Amino acid sequence: MKASLMTHMVAGYPDYETSLETARALAAGGASYLEIQFPFSDPSADGPAIQAACTEALAAGFRVEDGWRLVETIRKECPAVPVFLMSYASIVVTKGVEGFAARARQAGVSGLIIPDLAPGADEGLYEAGKKHGLAVVPVIVPSVPSGRLEAILALKPEWVYTAIRAGITGTHTTLTPELKAFLANLNARTKVLAGFGIDSAQQVRDLRDSAHTVVVGSALVRIVAEAFQKGGKALVGREVEAKVRELVG
Repeated sequence: MKASLMTHMVAGYPDYETSLETARALAAGGASYLEIQFPFSDPSADGPAIQAACTEALAAGFRVEDGWRLVETIRKECPAVPVFLMSYASIVVTKGVEGFAARARQAGVSGLIIPDLAPGADEGLYEAGKKHGLAVVPVIVPSVPSGRLEAILALKPEWVYTAIRAGITGTHTTLTPELKAFLANLNARTKVLAGFGIDSAQQVRDLRDSAHTVVVGSALVRIVAEAFQKGGKALVGREVEAKVRELVG
C-alpha cells in the first residue's frame, strides 16, 4: 500500500516557473496532497531550508497574486490532487481574513494551514473557513495539554496538523513508540497530518499506520535547491518526482 503523502513547497522558489515545475513533479511523483507555502519574511515555524527558500522567493519578486496564479494553474493541471495553502497571519490579516478565505476558495484551495492563527486567537479564520468551505487546520505538538487539545477537537476540525516535535522544521526526527501511539489515538478522532523532520521513506513507512497523511517539506525544498543549482528547472522536476516516488513506496 502506498503511503498518503503531503508534500510541502514554497511558491515562487527559486522563481515562479521552477516552483510550478516543482508542483507538477510533486503531483506526478504520487503526492496525495500539495501544501503550497506563500513565502513570508519571518517564517517562525520554518527551519533553515524553508527560511532560505522564502527569502529567495521574496527577493525574486514573489507577490501573493503570484501564489494564487500558481495554485490555480496546478489545480487545473492536476485536479485530483487537493491543495492546502500554508502561510502566516500577517499575509492573511493584511489581505483581510474574509477576503483571503474567499480568494483561496476561488483558487481551488481545499484547506488552510496558518500556524500563528490558532483557535481562540484566529481573527475569525475558522469562521471564514466554514463560510467558504475550507478546512482550517490547527497545528499542535504532542505535548499539547489535554484541555487545550479537547478545546481544539471541540471545533470538529477535519484535519489536525501535528508537528511531531517542538521547534522548527528541517531536522531529522526520531520516531518513538510514544509518539506513534499519540498520533494513532488522535488519528482515531480526526485526520492527522504528521510532519516536522520527516526526510526518509523509512520514516514515512513507520508513520503510515499512525497518521492519515505524512508531511515532508524541508527534505524536498533542499532537493529543489540542489537540483536547480546543478541543472535548472528541468533537473528540479526529475529529482523532485524521483524523491516523491521513493517516499510513497
